Amino acid sequence: MGPTTCSGLSRFLAWPTSKHFLPIAVAVVGVFGSACKPQATDPEPPARSIPPGPPPAQIWKEFSGEKAFAHAKAQCDIGPRPSGSPELEKARKLITAELERNGWKVERQTFTDTTPRGPVQFVNLIGRYDGSDKTQHFLVASHYDTKIFDTIRFIGASDGASSTGALMELSRVLARDPALARRVELVFFDGEEAVVQYRQTNGVLSDGLYGSRHYAKELAAQKRNQQFRAGVLWDMIGNSKLNITLDPDSPPQLLQEIFAAADALNARSSFSLSDRTILDDHSPLNEAQVPTIDLIGFDYPYWHTADDTLDKLSPQSLQTVGAVTLRWLKTAAGQNARSSATPKQYVGQ
Repeated sequence: MGPTTCSGLSRFLAWPTSKHFLPIAVAVVGVFGSACKPQATDPEPPARSIPPGPPPAQIWKEFSGEKAFAHAKAQCDIGPRPSGSPELEKARKLITAELERNGWKVERQTFTDTTPRGPVQFVNLIGRYDGSDKTQHFLVASHYDTKIFDTIRFIGASDGASSTGALMELSRVLARDPALARRVELVFFDGEEAVVQYRQTNGVLSDGLYGSRHYAKELAAQKRNQQFRAGVLWDMIGNSKLNITLDPDSPPQLLQEIFAAADALNARSSFSLSDRTILDDHSPLNEAQVPTIDLIGFDYPYWHTADDTLDKLSPQSLQTVGAVTLRWLKTAAGQNARSSATPKQYVGQ
């Protein structure tokens, strides 16, 4: 899908090197219909334990696209999940229960921000394997909210649920290697979607990316941004015709590392460069000096329509993105452990 073929607002936006967001609006069309129905009660995933034994040498082989898809389905079954809604709180409960079951401690980063529809309370979920906030060198993130529409029922199977389900599955796999898990922060951003449309006020983004902007600001204020070597953002990663369209402004060394991981797993054909820069939750992180790459499948004709439903997703696509990210994490963590260089030296910053 070319971004100019939709009506609404596109994520293909200029991302300058200054400290200001400069979004450029593009239109999006809504289509009626949905393949998911809300459930009457909150589902309770079965309890599971972490298998005993040494960490798997090839941990990327442990990632299950089927399990990630099941988590994405559970998110969709709730229905639309816009920021500030009771439905999004149901989604939070599912995410929190899964991470805690896999040995992660979950922090609710709650804040209120002004939106075009008035004040909204947002909640980022931050997962840390041992609870400490001092051991993390990498982060993997997703947004878990869905865009609010007045005219269609939007359940965001790709745009919200796919990456959220995969991140929940990642928590299970990383727990197989506690030493690696302690070095990774998992972040579920609230408020990625603009309440109306991405807009700027006095040169600063004032609608959209609420959660990542707040998280990045807190990282910088606490100087925790200095401890991170790099990050990966997942967004819209479940398309059955997988084409991860990488931001050409991605940190160069990180881009090379992701391509190398994809090459190693014979998945390079599913990763390409976009012809335009992309505004997404990785943007505030890069602004906060945490080099972050956006793995996003924007070549998706159902984006921001009521047809963004589960039948458009593929467990294999989720598995490919999960495995490539894990291959990168394992390799990068090994390099980081063997070097005394600062995180910024690793990515050529």
